[in-house]
Amino acid sequence: MEFMEYEKTLDILKNNLISWDRVEKVAITNALNRYLAVDIIAKENYPKSQTASMDGYAIKFNSKCKEYKILGSNPAGEFKFKSLSDFECIKTFTGSLMPQNADTLVPVENVKVTNDKIEILKNVNQGFAVRKIGESYKKGEILLKKGTKISYSEIALLAEIGEFHISVFVKPKVCVMASGSEIKDLGEPLENEAQIRSSNHVAIASMMQLMGCEAIILPIVKDEKETVKKAILNSLKFCDILITTGGVSMGDYDFIKEILDSKTIINGAAIKPGRHIKIAKFNEKYIFALPGFPYSAMVMCVLYVRVLVESFFCATKDHFINAVLENDYTKKSPFLEFSACSLKVDENGIVRANLEGKKNGSSAIVNNLNNEAALLVVPKELKGYKKGDVVQILKMI
Repeated sequence: MEFMEYEKTLDILKNNLISWDRVEKVAITNALNRYLAVDIIAKENYPKSQTASMDGYAIKFNSKCKEYKILGSNPAGEFKFKSLSDFECIKTFTGSLMPQNADTLVPVENVKVTNDKIEILKNVNQGFAVRKIGESYKKGEILLKKGTKISYSEIALLAEIGEFHISVFVKPKVCVMASGSEIKDLGEPLENEAQIRSSNHVAIASMMQLMGCEAIILPIVKDEKETVKKAILNSLKFCDILITTGGVSMGDYDFIKEILDSKTIINGAAIKPGRHIKIAKFNEKYIFALPGFPYSAMVMCVLYVRVLVESFFCATKDHFINAVLENDYTKKSPFLEFSACSLKVDENGIVRANLEGKKNGSSAIVNNLNNEAALLVVPKELKGYKKGDVVQILKMI
């Protein structure tokens, strides 16, 4: 079987993307890790007026004046004293509006108070501790773009501008189905030493949740053609994306590739691991048939499924970075390889990749992706790398 180049398979997938126009309103208190479906634009300047950024005394700056009369105070949330004259001051607190004509705040620790006057003991520059109009943002400014993943700071900003219900993309429903007569589900006992516990389905479901999807774990399916076919067709009734693991290579019981048949848009890729990947499209629904080995399945999820999901959310990102390799690496195949590595940033800010703790062997070694591992990218035309080479790294989730 001749395998297609990885970039060519990506082009095919991108040419088969659909527009994900499903949008819903959610409260910002329920918006963590959701993706914005619209731009958020500032409706007004913030702050609208000059405000104090610390506790002190608002004055009209005069470098020669050392003594000011206290007119009163403007606690946060109140605005009793709206103006002052030369040589007058108003005690002003963090977040309070600055009076008209006032342009500088003298901190409380810089003054001596005697009766109704202050004496400036330590000078400040004009404009000190005053937030200018529009310091945070100006009316009409795009604050958050469509496709932004909402985290804690975005929620703070949305609250600040008075948003409560916002438009976000609906989470795609992703069904995850592991297949194989040799695998047992969570909590099931192993009946003999030829059986193994499934880990792919829970790993892939977790990855999809981290990508912003609703993940549904299906029951494990045995290696029976009609059973597999029925499970696939049933899941397509209620999911947007079906991810299967196992049953895609050349074995006697690998039925999934046969079932997908004419709907297949990608039939293998010249990569290691996961070259037997299959991707099919059923109208506006997708099936990603991933290999059965856990490492392969998780890598394929990043290489292909993430591309689709990010396109749904208008959140396409570049996940590749450069790093300096700290070990020699010998290529294991004639294909484009993605090999687990660890990353660190040295004292000079240089990103370094190393292979320490990463075991050589099959694509079944789950723990090679532990501790926030990344993927060393090794082009097919290379035989490997030498210590000190600048290499390309693909970041995982």
